[in-house]
Amino acid sequence: MIGFNAAQGLMRRLTRSLGLLLAVGLLSIAGFSAPAFATSVSQMPSVTPGDGSWIVDEAEILSRFNEGQISGRLKKLEAEFGDEIHFVTFRRLDYGETIESFSDELFTTWFPTPEEQKNQVIVALDISTNTAAVRSGESVQDRLTEDIATSIAEETMMAPIRKGDQYNQSFLDASDRLVAVLSGEEDPGPPIIIDNTRVEGTFASAEETKESNATVIVIVLLIISTVVPMLTYYAYVR
Repeated sequence: MIGFNAAQGLMRRLTRSLGLLLAVGLLSIAGFSAPAFATSVSQMPSVTPGDGSWIVDEAEILSRFNEGQISGRLKKLEAEFGDEIHFVTFRRLDYGETIESFSDELFTTWFPTPEEQKNQVIVALDISTNTAAVRSGESVQDRLTEDIATSIAEETMMAPIRKGDQYNQSFLDASDRLVAVLSGEEDPGPPIIIDNTRVEGTFASAEETKESNATVIVIVLLIISTVVPMLTYYAYVR
């Protein structure tokens, strides 16, 4: 009997221990797994001027073909005009961070001095909220004005994304517009959004009213031309 009681006590202690381990494991998952998916500036790879880091796709949303196509355009722009554009993607920001604050901090982290910053452009996209921001250096801002930068982030990039998360098209369109603007060409502007939704009116137009009145008149004349002779004939016969 003593051996049986001892075995029961041992089983209870093992059960409590396993329960504590499970609870600790669950708390660890709840407390640490969620922030692990967030991206902070300190987690981003380092970039320096002239190192050819045109695209930092941490969210892994761009195809290799489009990465190569965009990188080729940006490399040519840098060779001709000295301006460097860096596209950055990530899956989620830290709590309390915004796409603007993240872009500002990333810009000064990658390019800490005014001399390093002057010809740099960062285009950042957070795919969890589908928000973008454009940050640029002083020598670029005479062509890439604040209005154009905002339009690229909120219109050029967002139009394909709103159609169904077309991230590749979003970056292709943004790179086309940025290269055009920084090359000194006329700004092509944001994409034209065509609303094909047709709202049916509840009132007839003037033309429809005229057509309706003409139809009624024709029907009345046909009735008169048919009924009156018949009535005349029956009256004569009687």
